Amino acid sequence: MIKKILIILSFLCIFLLTFVQKVSAEELYKFSSANFDTSNSLIILSAQDTQGSSVLSNIKLVKMQNPSRVYFDINSSIITFPKQDWVFNSGSIKEVKINQFSTNPNVVRVVLYYDNGFNPDNIQFIRVKNNIIIKLKNGTIGDNTYFQNTYRDEHSSASDFYEYLTITTPVTKSDESIVGQIQEAFNSQVEQIMTKKELKLNTKYYLNNITPKQNGVLINGFGSVTIEKPMILYNPKRIVYDLPNTLVDMKIRNKEFRINETETVKIGQFSVNKARIVITTEDVNDYIPIYSSDNQSLIIANYKKTNNTTLYNNSSNAISYSKEKNDSLTESMIIKFDSSVVHGIDRYNDKIILYLYNVSKYSDENFKNTYKNTFFDNAYIELMPKIGLKLVIPTEQDAVASTYLGSDGRSIKITVKETKKKESSASESKPIILNPPVTSIISSGKKKVVIDAGHGGTDVGAIGGNIYEKDITLDVSKRVEKLLKKKGYQVVMTRSDDTYVSLQDRVSISNNFEPDIFVSIHVNSSVRPEITGIETHYYHQESMALAQTVHSSFASAIQSPNRGLFKSKFYVINHTTCPAILVEIGFISNSNERLQLVGEKRKEATAKSIADGIENYFKQYK
Repeated sequence: MIKKILIILSFLCIFLLTFVQKVSAEELYKFSSANFDTSNSLIILSAQDTQGSSVLSNIKLVKMQNPSRVYFDINSSIITFPKQDWVFNSGSIKEVKINQFSTNPNVVRVVLYYDNGFNPDNIQFIRVKNNIIIKLKNGTIGDNTYFQNTYRDEHSSASDFYEYLTITTPVTKSDESIVGQIQEAFNSQVEQIMTKKELKLNTKYYLNNITPKQNGVLINGFGSVTIEKPMILYNPKRIVYDLPNTLVDMKIRNKEFRINETETVKIGQFSVNKARIVITTEDVNDYIPIYSSDNQSLIIANYKKTNNTTLYNNSSNAISYSKEKNDSLTESMIIKFDSSVVHGIDRYNDKIILYLYNVSKYSDENFKNTYKNTFFDNAYIELMPKIGLKLVIPTEQDAVASTYLGSDGRSIKITVKETKKKESSASESKPIILNPPVTSIISSGKKKVVIDAGHGGTDVGAIGGNIYEKDITLDVSKRVEKLLKKKGYQVVMTRSDDTYVSLQDRVSISNNFEPDIFVSIHVNSSVRPEITGIETHYYHQESMALAQTVHSSFASAIQSPNRGLFKSKFYVINHTTCPAILVEIGFISNSNERLQLVGEKRKEATAKSIADGIENYFKQYK
């Protein structure tokens, strides 16, 4: 009898142990978000890291017909967001469904519907920690590793786009904002009635958390984060980072966080598809972005004060080096590692520095031999005791650089595009100058700026309360000219008094002077007198950085609504041959703002902010 009881107890213990293990295993993988990256045909399922086995242990694709579809199950997993049903209006993938297939056992099922042009055999799975990346494009993993763009010099790119899609979302209180719709679609954890909506979905990165640290700030989100070349602004000193293709969660947008007693950080939605992080600090030159190995999060930190040992929990070694020649002006360096790498990026006008924090070994001989007679011929690696390695890549002054992180975190690619040299041609004709100014221009090696005071003479511009636009623009332009000359710039005015100058003459004056930049100053007007605010216009892509930098300085100094940047085909900024912008410094049609525009305080503040923005631009880009 005792023997039977012991046997029963033994079976009971085994059963309980198995049950506990099963429950524990099933709770290992809690997927908190799902994101579709249309630009690279990726589905990203994000889960918290665990100490257990790989979440990809037993994934099997099952093909079905009528309609053509394929599905796979993820065992021992649950989704903490509502079931998803994405219907796409373009591409070979027509629909994606993600739902909790069962709860006993816990199984998540992903179903993909496709057309005849799609081959499901090309679907690949990548695990970055416990984030599942489902790669839908053709290609093999290995030498053709999918690289995620981590840094770029460009402030705009062909990759900056949206995908229109229909997405199933829970029915809640109406929220018409893009961010609100995405929050509803991805972040709700309450089972609700579902409805279908059409929205314009940003496809790269959704930033939903910011955590101040002692000497920096931790940024968390899902997708793939990219940072553009930072800008340094003054009064007060601050460093600005723009994140393209990024949406910021409403709960953290425009809130200021304190890093320490003297430094703060603020994050906002700078434009519809760009986030902006502003860190106010005296140590603007010491802050750099440091990327996690999965590119889901990053730390923007003072690299001189950061405890580097807290950035990683594994060591890595460089194991191979390769190169790519994209075209006659563009080459890439690729370094592979035996484990995931944590790295930081510091960009100067003449070099790129990568801090490889957890990398301790490399082959100097193989490195030099691989990059001999390439753009990276002068690159070198230094050992930083107790920190890692420092990779230094000298570049041309105007070279355009980008960096990429492999999807497994074990490879880094640095791409450099050199500037195409301009060749003078005898057949090129000089622009016709109808009324050329009598100005002797002597090259002095100084940066050259054209200031264009809008309207003049018989062309009075906008009118409000017997105030003429032409008078305000001339006054402010002269103030900008004076401030820039004090800073050492060579300045030419398209008009320096109340005379009429045609648009073509303004362009001819500028092109004959061959300036570095062209800035036109105007005053806005509207049939709706309640409208106020400031805005900056550009047309050519090369002018965007100038527009962003000047507008940032302008908007931070003037207490008027920030109406943002506009791509506009104004004659003077379309036909000039250098980076050119047109600033609208306020609305003359609003009585209150008109009084400010003619006041000494507003005119001086406007002129100073434009001059400061121009100086910031030259410090960053020239």
